[in-house]
Amino acid sequence: MRSALFSAENLEKESQQPGMRLQNSKMLKIELNGEAMARVGSMVAYQGQVQFQALGSGGIGKFIKQRLTGEGVPLMKVSGRGDVFLADFAKDVHVIDLEPGDALSINGSSVLAFDSTLQYDIKMVGGAGFASSSGLFNCVFTGYGRIAITTNGTPVVLNVDAPTYVDPQAAVCWSANLQTGYHRAEQLGLGTLLGRSTGEAFTMSFAGQGFVVVQPSEEPPVAGSGSQQQGGVLGGLLQ
Repeated sequence: MRSALFSAENLEKESQQPGMRLQNSKMLKIELNGEAMARVGSMVAYQGQVQFQALGSGGIGKFIKQRLTGEGVPLMKVSGRGDVFLADFAKDVHVIDLEPGDALSINGSSVLAFDSTLQYDIKMVGGAGFASSSGLFNCVFTGYGRIAITTNGTPVVLNVDAPTYVDPQAAVCWSANLQTGYHRAEQLGLGTLLGRSTGEAFTMSFAGQGFVVVQPSEEPPVAGSGSQQQGGVLGGLLQ
């Protein structure tokens, strides 16, 4: 049987080391020898002896925060030995290595999977989201390990060395040490009163030293991403 479908670029990529890596730009492969955390419904294939366990709220503290914020994305624990392939509606997948001392604030709807060695918590995004549909809470990840995130299109990484402003729906993740707020981008006037708008009423503001990852999309996250209904527009916290 012959076809370009069977070219080397489409064949499964093998490695000698366990862990997560890109199978291609749209799919994550976890060579599992232990456990990892993943978005519920994101598994598209697996090989070997692998178990999947829904974690629900992941502990009473996170459950209370999830109820208070209205944000939540169900999380599953993937354990065993084998290969697990994950994807989320053919979005672009990116793998980030976190080291001790790093802290990454991320839109929960953009989290695909992460090593169980990482810690995460819900944090309020200071001053952002009061007049937008993007919510007020993000996940902050710390510790040592890898995290896979998704973007709707090829993102740009902005170096925050001057005041930076981003559409809340386009902000994927940023250095957790940055100061955040919100900025009125559209000036109030007669046109606003008559119902005319630029569509850019508010933006998130970032100050300090760090980076912001911006995706080329202002679309709110799709309800049911990962084949599951998500609570809130941000998706806030993986439980």
